[in-house]
Amino acid sequence: MANLTLLFLTLTLCVASTVQRQLVLEDINGKQNLEKDQNIVHYQPEQVHLAFGDSLQDIVVTWSTRSSTNQSLVNFAQDYVHDALSSVSGSWQFFQDGGKQGRSQYIHKVTLSSLKPNTHYEYSCGSDLGWSAVYSFKTPPAGEDWSPSLAIYGDMGNENAQSLARLQQDSQLGMYDAIIHVGDFAYDMDSNDARVGDEFMRQIETLAAYVPYMVCPGNHEEKYNFSNYRARFNMPGDGDSLWYSFNMGPVHFVSFSTEVYYFINYGLKLLTKQYEWLERDLAEANLPENRAKRPWIITYGHRPMYCSDDKEYDCNAKLETYIRKGLPTLEWFGLEDLFYKHGVDVEFFAHEHFYTRLWPIYDFKVYNGSAEAPYTNPRAPIQIITGSAGCNENREPFSKDLPSWNAFHSNDYGYTRLKAHNATHLHFEQVSDDKDGQIVDSFWVIKDKHGAYN
Repeated sequence: MANLTLLFLTLTLCVASTVQRQLVLEDINGKQNLEKDQNIVHYQPEQVHLAFGDSLQDIVVTWSTRSSTNQSLVNFAQDYVHDALSSVSGSWQFFQDGGKQGRSQYIHKVTLSSLKPNTHYEYSCGSDLGWSAVYSFKTPPAGEDWSPSLAIYGDMGNENAQSLARLQQDSQLGMYDAIIHVGDFAYDMDSNDARVGDEFMRQIETLAAYVPYMVCPGNHEEKYNFSNYRARFNMPGDGDSLWYSFNMGPVHFVSFSTEVYYFINYGLKLLTKQYEWLERDLAEANLPENRAKRPWIITYGHRPMYCSDDKEYDCNAKLETYIRKGLPTLEWFGLEDLFYKHGVDVEFFAHEHFYTRLWPIYDFKVYNGSAEAPYTNPRAPIQIITGSAGCNENREPFSKDLPSWNAFHSNDYGYTRLKAHNATHLHFEQVSDDKDGQIVDSFWVIKDKHGAYN
């Protein structure tokens, strides 16, 4: 027995020693790879993407270089080959990932201001040390009297980005005026010392270099206080890309962070600042004169208010969420009452890896317009969960007993399309990538009057 014990201890020490040596070798190899990276210059622009600036006629171009170029330039014209090029300079920031290797890059930002509405432009970005390929975009029409089309989804990763190829084809056909990604990118941007984030940004370049790519943060962006998310994206306003709004045709879009309710280890200040900003922004959007110009208010944030799946880790036993009711016990900063008060029409969420369309809902009660036409003059906001673009965490199961507010659900990989036809009609489609682009859900929202529900 003593011999067996001695043998077991010897084997344990051998295994521990082998593991320790392996960890040391991995650390050495990581440092050597980083040193190799640092000995190679990377002046060539990559990860090019667009966003709206302070208006739809301001387009922000963002890209990365591994090495410092001391220059951030965009050359553009309506016809890149035949027209005289305009050149605009911008700024760059040094970004260092918080991972063990501390990998760094330079992120460049240039704003093309006061562009002509409804106009095709071609551009390249870079510096005297290297230029990108020539990309193009089309500015939206001016004013409110036009019908924007958008693709909306969340939870798309570097691996198993199931919907990406179809979205790329859609975009190249000119189907969208903008794309909204409702949180959770790359899985995760900081993974493998931010190499996964770099590759994801290269993947979406075929979308985002041609169409404004509007975003909000999800839980997978949390690492190092959302540093990869904050550095890589440039959204309008002064909310560090965590909250902002923009007007597009007859719609006022509002983006916000659900994560300030869950990662309060970074402090409550972000939560209070966002809530105060939301109150001001929604109150202004709901003014009669603004509702007359832009009657629709549509919000998007990552984690949903209502749960429809089996894991329910964001809900308590009563299916309650911080987003809906506010922080636990105190019930401060809840968003459902705020959105209801200011007459938000549609709320987009993601996080759950499926698609769910809810009936108009407030305080766990369904408020359909009528039995025959539930989305005609609904008496509460309509919520849509669209988190099935595809990632390495695969699909989510639905509850066996679906809640009464669940109008339609699908586990297919896919994404949502929105067309805001006019002041009274919105049209939604859910595209199934599993079914080769088939539309698995389609519905109209019709409202003759917009404003507070109460």
